Amino acid sequence: MGQIERLREMVAESDNIVFFGGAGVSTESGIPDFRSVDGLYNQKYDYPPETILSHTFYRQRPEEFFRFYQDKMLCLDAKPNAAHLKLAQWEREGKLKAVITQNIDGLHQAAGSRRVLELHGSVLRNYCEECGKFFDAEYMLHAEGTPRCDACGGRVKPDVVLYEEGLDNQILRDAIGYIAGADVLIVGGTSLVVYPAAGLIDYYRGKKLVLVNKTPTARDSAADLVVQGSIGEIFAAL
Repeated sequence: MGQIERLREMVAESDNIVFFGGAGVSTESGIPDFRSVDGLYNQKYDYPPETILSHTFYRQRPEEFFRFYQDKMLCLDAKPNAAHLKLAQWEREGKLKAVITQNIDGLHQAAGSRRVLELHGSVLRNYCEECGKFFDAEYMLHAEGTPRCDACGGRVKPDVVLYEEGLDNQILRDAIGYIAGADVLIVGGTSLVVYPAAGLIDYYRGKKLVLVNKTPTARDSAADLVVQGSIGEIFAAL
């Protein structure tokens, strides 16, 4: 039996699937990946993206932070791909319990997924640091210089987890709960190198750990099934 057939069988037999995804789920919708060979880290900026997207840099050089943020992080024309759509379908069918994502683009929700745990936040939510007023991504995209609140003048910060910032404890607890209780855990589009998110799969206790990625990961040997290739193509075939 081929790998995709095995995965199809696992999905067919389960009503307790949890999906854990990374940047590779979004790259097929045209959203750049920081760590890929042709990703953002190889482009020419005065500072590497890890520095620009840090809490310290955001505080010290907000204009430069937002120039990069508007240029590279706000991919508002991106559309869900086959992987997003299949996961939403499984949730509607009662097979999938939750999507846990490291992505910040909101594409899972755009595809129709309802139970989405966003480990690193979302570019679609932005809040004034002074009064808490909400602003959408379009507001951030068209702001000149540092985005300011139109009510009080405070700086508007994206609801994304920057380097040096901690993950939301409640979201982490919920993610651990879903993973620990899953029958099938499908991990897709992530090299499993970004912690603490990558450590979440250690909480899985089942016997159906599936890794779907274009390239090998350090966890392949621990998986029950490894499917290599384009996640969109693989999910479209399921």
